[in-house]
Amino acid sequence: MAAERSRQSKAKFRAAKALEAAIAEAKLPCHVLPDGITVRVDEYTAYEPDATVYCGEEIDDDAIILPNPLIVVEVLSPSTAHVDTGAKLAGYFNIQSVEHYLIIDPVGRRIIKHSRSGPDRIETLIINEGHVRLAPPGITVAFDSIFPAR
Repeated sequence: MAAERSRQSKAKFRAAKALEAAIAEAKLPCHVLPDGITVRVDEYTAYEPDATVYCGEEIDDDAIILPNPLIVVEVLSPSTAHVDTGAKLAGYFNIQSVEHYLIIDPVGRRIIKHSRSGPDRIETLIINEGHVRLAPPGITVAFDSIFPAR
Protein backbone atom coordinates (compact mmCIF):
# COMPACT_ATOMS: atom_id res chain seq x y z
CA MET A 1 0.00 0.00 0.00
CA ALA A 2 1.40 3.38 -0.99
CA ALA A 3 1.94 6.07 1.62
CA GLU A 4 -0.73 8.74 1.67
CA ARG A 5 0.05 12.42 1.38
CA SER A 6 -1.18 14.75 4.10
CA ARG A 7 -3.52 16.52 1.67
CA GLN A 8 -5.36 13.24 0.94
CA SER A 9 -5.71 12.42 4.64
CA LYS A 10 -7.03 15.89 5.40
CA ALA A 11 -9.48 15.78 2.50
CA LYS A 12 -10.83 12.37 3.63
CA PHE A 13 -11.30 13.64 7.17
CA ARG A 14 -12.97 16.90 6.09
CA ALA A 15 -15.29 15.07 3.68
CA ALA A 16 -16.51 12.65 6.36
CA LYS A 17 -16.96 15.52 8.84
CA ALA A 18 -18.82 17.66 6.29
CA LEU A 19 -21.18 14.81 5.40
CA GLU A 20 -21.81 14.06 9.07
CA ALA A 21 -22.56 17.73 9.80
CA ALA A 22 -24.94 17.98 6.84
CA ILE A 23 -26.81 14.85 7.96
CA ALA A 24 -27.09 16.19 11.52
CA GLU A 25 -28.34 19.55 10.25
CA ALA A 26 -30.98 17.85 8.10
CA LYS A 27 -31.92 15.55 11.01
CA LEU A 28 -31.86 12.49 8.77
CA PRO A 29 -31.56 8.84 9.87
CA CYS A 30 -28.32 8.48 7.92
CA HIS A 31 -24.80 7.57 8.96
CA VAL A 32 -21.25 8.29 7.77
CA LEU A 33 -18.45 5.77 7.79
CA PRO A 34 -14.85 6.83 7.18
CA ASP A 35 -12.48 4.68 5.15
CA GLY A 36 -12.11 1.07 6.18
CA ILE A 37 -15.55 -0.40 5.46
CA THR A 38 -15.82 -2.61 2.38
CA VAL A 39 -18.30 -2.04 -0.43
CA ARG A 40 -18.85 -5.04 -2.70
CA VAL A 41 -19.58 -3.99 -6.30
CA ASP A 42 -19.94 -7.48 -7.76
CA GLU A 43 -19.23 -11.10 -6.95
CA TYR A 44 -15.48 -10.70 -7.43
CA THR A 45 -14.79 -7.02 -6.69
CA ALA A 46 -14.87 -4.94 -3.52
CA TYR A 47 -13.49 -1.52 -2.65
CA GLU A 48 -12.84 0.46 0.52
CA PRO A 49 -14.12 3.98 -0.16
CA ASP A 50 -12.66 6.96 1.66
CA ALA A 51 -16.11 7.72 3.11
CA THR A 52 -19.63 6.39 2.72
CA VAL A 53 -23.13 7.43 3.69
CA TYR A 54 -25.99 5.04 4.25
CA CYS A 55 -29.46 5.59 5.67
CA GLY A 56 -31.74 3.59 7.92
CA GLU A 57 -30.75 1.47 10.85
CA GLU A 58 -27.09 1.47 11.85
CA ILE A 59 -25.13 -1.54 10.69
CA ASP A 60 -23.73 -3.96 13.23
CA ASP A 61 -20.52 -2.81 14.93
CA ASP A 62 -18.76 -5.98 13.72
CA ALA A 63 -19.81 -5.53 10.07
CA ILE A 64 -17.00 -5.31 7.54
CA ILE A 65 -19.20 -4.92 4.44
CA LEU A 66 -21.66 -2.08 3.89
CA PRO A 67 -24.53 -3.56 1.88
CA ASN A 68 -26.44 -0.39 0.97
CA PRO A 69 -24.28 2.72 0.47
CA LEU A 70 -26.13 5.80 -0.75
CA ILE A 71 -23.11 8.11 -1.19
CA VAL A 72 -19.59 6.91 -1.89
CA VAL A 73 -16.54 9.20 -1.66
CA GLU A 74 -13.03 8.72 -3.01
CA VAL A 75 -10.17 11.19 -2.64
CA LEU A 76 -7.79 11.22 -5.59
CA SER A 77 -4.14 10.44 -5.10
CA PRO A 78 -1.43 9.95 -7.72
CA SER A 79 -1.49 6.19 -7.20
CA THR A 80 -5.29 5.72 -7.29
CA ALA A 81 -6.65 8.38 -9.66
CA HIS A 82 -6.92 6.05 -12.65
CA VAL A 83 -8.94 3.47 -10.69
CA ASP A 84 -11.10 6.07 -8.88
CA THR A 85 -12.15 7.68 -12.16
CA GLY A 86 -12.54 4.44 -14.14
CA ALA A 87 -13.27 1.05 -12.61
CA LYS A 88 -14.67 2.42 -9.36
CA LEU A 89 -16.96 4.85 -11.16
CA ALA A 90 -18.53 2.01 -13.14
CA GLY A 91 -18.43 -0.40 -10.22
CA TYR A 92 -20.09 1.78 -7.62
CA PHE A 93 -23.05 2.44 -9.90
CA ASN A 94 -23.54 -1.33 -10.26
CA ILE A 95 -24.90 -1.06 -6.71
CA GLN A 96 -28.57 -0.13 -6.90
CA SER A 97 -28.51 1.86 -3.64
CA VAL A 98 -25.71 4.19 -4.79
CA GLU A 99 -27.12 7.58 -5.80
CA HIS A 100 -23.94 9.68 -5.69
CA TYR A 101 -20.24 9.08 -6.20
CA LEU A 102 -18.08 12.02 -5.15
CA ILE A 103 -14.49 12.18 -6.34
CA ILE A 104 -12.51 14.76 -4.40
CA ASP A 105 -9.46 16.17 -6.13
CA PRO A 106 -7.30 17.79 -3.44
CA VAL A 107 -4.68 19.04 -5.90
CA GLY A 108 -7.17 20.57 -8.37
CA ARG A 109 -9.42 21.69 -5.49
CA ARG A 110 -12.60 20.36 -7.07
CA ILE A 111 -15.35 17.88 -6.37
CA ILE A 112 -16.56 15.73 -9.23
CA LYS A 113 -20.11 14.67 -8.45
CA HIS A 114 -21.55 11.72 -10.34
CA SER A 115 -25.26 11.19 -9.64
CA ARG A 116 -27.83 8.69 -10.79
CA SER A 117 -30.49 10.53 -12.80
CA GLY A 118 -32.40 7.60 -14.24
CA PRO A 119 -32.24 3.83 -14.56
CA ASP A 120 -29.33 3.90 -17.00
CA ARG A 121 -28.12 7.48 -16.68
CA ILE A 122 -25.35 9.09 -14.63
CA GLU A 123 -24.88 12.86 -14.67
CA THR A 124 -21.61 14.56 -13.79
CA LEU A 125 -21.07 17.97 -12.26
CA ILE A 126 -17.70 19.55 -11.49
CA ILE A 127 -17.86 21.81 -8.45
CA ASN A 128 -15.22 24.44 -7.71
CA GLU A 129 -17.17 26.58 -5.25
CA GLY A 130 -20.50 26.95 -3.52
CA HIS A 131 -22.35 23.85 -2.37
CA VAL A 132 -22.83 20.21 -3.26
CA ARG A 133 -26.50 19.20 -3.14
CA LEU A 134 -27.06 15.48 -2.54
CA ALA A 135 -30.68 14.42 -2.96
CA PRO A 136 -31.43 11.82 -1.90
CA PRO A 137 -30.94 11.91 1.02
CA GLY A 138 -31.54 15.68 1.05
CA ILE A 139 -28.32 17.25 2.32
CA THR A 140 -26.09 20.10 1.22
CA VAL A 141 -22.34 20.20 1.80
CA ALA A 142 -20.43 23.48 1.53
CA PHE A 143 -17.44 23.33 -0.80
CA ASP A 144 -15.44 25.29 1.82
CA SER A 145 -16.04 22.57 4.40
CA ILE A 146 -13.90 20.24 2.28
CA PHE A 147 -11.59 22.86 0.78
CA PRO A 148 -11.07 25.66 3.32
CA ALA A 149 -9.71 28.97 2.05
CA ARG A 150 -5.96 28.93 1.59
